[in-house]
Amino acid sequence: MIHPGKRGFLALEDGSVFEGISIGAEGERDGEVVFNTSMTGYQEILTDPSYRGQIVTMTYPMIGNVGINQEDIESAKPQVSGFVVRENSRVFSNFRSQESLSEYLVRHNIVAIEGIDTRALVRRIRDRGAQKGIISSIDCDPASLVEKARNSPGLVGRDLVREVVPENRREWQEKLHPLMEHAKSADGKQPFHVVCLDFGMKWNIPRHLSDRGNRVTILPGTASAKEVLNLNPDGVFLSNGPGDPEPLDYAISTIRELLGKKPIFGICLGHQLLSLASGAKTFKLKFGHRGANQPVLHCETGRVEITSQNHGFAVAEDTLPDCLEITHRNLNDNTIAGVRHKSVPAFSVQYHPEASAGPHDSSYLFDEFQSLMRGKN
Repeated sequence: MIHPGKRGFLALEDGSVFEGISIGAEGERDGEVVFNTSMTGYQEILTDPSYRGQIVTMTYPMIGNVGINQEDIESAKPQVSGFVVRENSRVFSNFRSQESLSEYLVRHNIVAIEGIDTRALVRRIRDRGAQKGIISSIDCDPASLVEKARNSPGLVGRDLVREVVPENRREWQEKLHPLMEHAKSADGKQPFHVVCLDFGMKWNIPRHLSDRGNRVTILPGTASAKEVLNLNPDGVFLSNGPGDPEPLDYAISTIRELLGKKPIFGICLGHQLLSLASGAKTFKLKFGHRGANQPVLHCETGRVEITSQNHGFAVAEDTLPDCLEITHRNLNDNTIAGVRHKSVPAFSVQYHPEASAGPHDSSYLFDEFQSLMRGKN
C-alpha cells in the first residue's frame, strides 16, 4: 500500500542525502543515480531494460499526470532500481490511463520518492558525475544510507544483461500502435526474416521491424552465432540493454563471428558491442546521455536529428579501428553516435530510433536496414 506522508530518502556516495516523501513501495534499493531530461514518457522510461541497476531522476517538475496504460510499456515490468521526481501528480487524466503512477510503482515493488530538490540533485550529478546511491523508505539514518551507497556494487564491470535477457526464443507479431502512423514505413517492398539478439530490448524495436512486414524472431542475447545462423536470417539486429558492455565477452564473440555473414544493425548497447567486436574500446561517460531531446548530427547529410537516448557508456574515438567509419555525432559533447563498417554490411547508432518515448526523426534507420538486407538477398 502507499503510505501518504511517509519519509523517503536518497543518499549518494559523496555523502549527500535528500529527504522526500515515499510514493512507491516500501523498501530499499541500491543503484547508480542518473537523470533523464524527458518531459514525457515516464512509463516507457520505467520499463526500459537499459535502466536496470539505476535510480532514475526526472528533471521535469511534475510526473504522473497521464497515469499508466498497458499499451506503452517497453518490457513486461518496470526495470529501474528506484524512481525520483520533484512532484507526483495527484490527478491523472488520459483516455488510455488505467491506474496512477503510485499504484503502478507499488504493484511492481519499485521504491520511489517525491519532494526533493531535483534541480540540486541533477546539478550535483552534472558536476561530479553519476554516483552510486541508495533509495529507501525504511532507513532514516543518513550516515547509514551513505555507507550503504558507498558499498553498493555500481555498474562498471557488472554483467547486467543476464538479468534482463529473455529465457527462450520468441516469435514477435505485434506491430506499431495506430497512434504512431507518422512513424510507419513507406518501404514494404520485401519482407525479411530478422533475428534479434535481445540484451534487454525495448519492445518498440521489434514493433518497427514487424511493421515493415518482416518475420521477427527474438533470441536471448546469450545465444551463439551458430544458433543465430541456424535460423537462416536475412539480417541480425543487436538490441539495447543495460550497463557496461565490456564484460559481455559472449556477445562480443558472437557478433565477431556474425560479421560478414549477415547484415547487422545495432542500437545503443548493440552499437557498443558491434564496435567492440570490430576492435574498438568503450569508456564510461561522466553522467551519460538520457532524454528524448538529444541532438545528433548525421555526418553525411549535415542533418540534425533530435533523438531519444539512454546510455552511460560510449565508444572511444581514439580506439576506433580502420574498418569503422563515423556516421553520426552527439552534438552535446561530440562523442560517436553512429558507425558503419567499411567492408561488411553492418551499422549501428548510439541512440534510439524506435523512440517510445521520443521524436521520430531517426526511424529512417529501420528502412536503411531493410535496404541493407535487400542488397544482400
